[in-house]
Amino acid sequence: MSKTIFFSVGEPSGDEHAAHLIEALRREVPGVQARGFGGREMKRAGCAIDLDLTEHAVVGILEVLPKLRQFFRFVDQAEAIFAAGKVDAVVLVDFPGFNWHIAKRAKKYGIPVYYYCPPQLWAWASWRIRKMKATVDHVLAVLPIEQSFFSAHQIPTTFVGHPFFDAVDQTALNQTNVDSIRRVSGEHQTTVAVLPGSRTSEVTKNWPVMLEAIAILSRQHPGTRFAVAAYRDKHLAFCQSTYQQYVDREGNDLPLDFYQGATSEIVDQSRCAMMVSGSVSLELMARCKPAVVLYRVGRFLYAFGKCVVKVDSVTLPNLMPDPESNQRPFPEKISVGNPIPARDFLVDQIGALLSDDALLNQRRQQLARLNRLYAQTGASERAAKKIAELLSGVSKIGHLPDREKAA
Repeated sequence: MSKTIFFSVGEPSGDEHAAHLIEALRREVPGVQARGFGGREMKRAGCAIDLDLTEHAVVGILEVLPKLRQFFRFVDQAEAIFAAGKVDAVVLVDFPGFNWHIAKRAKKYGIPVYYYCPPQLWAWASWRIRKMKATVDHVLAVLPIEQSFFSAHQIPTTFVGHPFFDAVDQTALNQTNVDSIRRVSGEHQTTVAVLPGSRTSEVTKNWPVMLEAIAILSRQHPGTRFAVAAYRDKHLAFCQSTYQQYVDREGNDLPLDFYQGATSEIVDQSRCAMMVSGSVSLELMARCKPAVVLYRVGRFLYAFGKCVVKVDSVTLPNLMPDPESNQRPFPEKISVGNPIPARDFLVDQIGALLSDDALLNQRRQQLARLNRLYAQTGASERAAKKIAELLSGVSKIGHLPDREKAA
């Protein structure tokens, strides 16, 4: 009898990771079925999407509160699927605020729960470890620090590596996109990648500041073009409309170009990048592309973060120890309130990467060292093998007592 796995994935990056995992599971477990909450990449991988949860990705409690009722309806929708008795296991990917509730409802019906790309409790909210112990059967850790942290709290954990390195290693660049970027940039121009985020809230907060920085940098560094990578249609429309407002106000164009679905090609063709903090930092690391990181938040989230966050960086490669350097590979700034310091930070840091070849090469060498230490490929296959091993001891009959009790 074939197995059915329910996925709950709320982030665009998680959608990509889950899609690769689903493909690997199909190779490892013949006849396995995937369904659940996810996005377009999971759908392309053959997952039956009950809800596109990636359309609802939010950051911070102020963004969550207006959607609480909606999110609880989504949780009820998942529970109805669990209650029907047709799910053998649940795989959660990141998105912890929501996925805690999915895990709790799954356990109500005796369904095993596996967490892939688990929440970074080692960095913040370590008090939530009790929730993890109560609702998660096995953690598939993607960072070495996660394995030691969760294992120390007696949660079964397997380190599988980070799936972003698989995506970079296995996904061929779209030559049409590459040719387009090269054609627009021309033979003698330098390209700077501009990555304004994958969540709508990130784009709306960060892109206007990036645009102001681009306006200054384009005057200081003629011959540089800026390639903007939009994740969704609405992000592309927002960036373009904000730029048009700038043109109407200032009366001049800027050397920038807009793309959608071409992030990897833009990164590959760039000298460096300005980016919003996120998992894409691992792709920049894997491709040895120096970057400058910006992340703008509201005052409440900033104050809350200062109380609970236990690490001094929001960028994953900056948290990976480099035995040969104490410098962070990606300079970063958490920005709140007045946008001018954030704009000036981008101008100074990107300007240095554009004008100083020695600095650029130093950063590239540092990223190459981090790749040798941490950029292991094969995460999707290792995760799939572990899930297959865990599933081999699971049967629908084993779920019945808990389901009958819950009913």
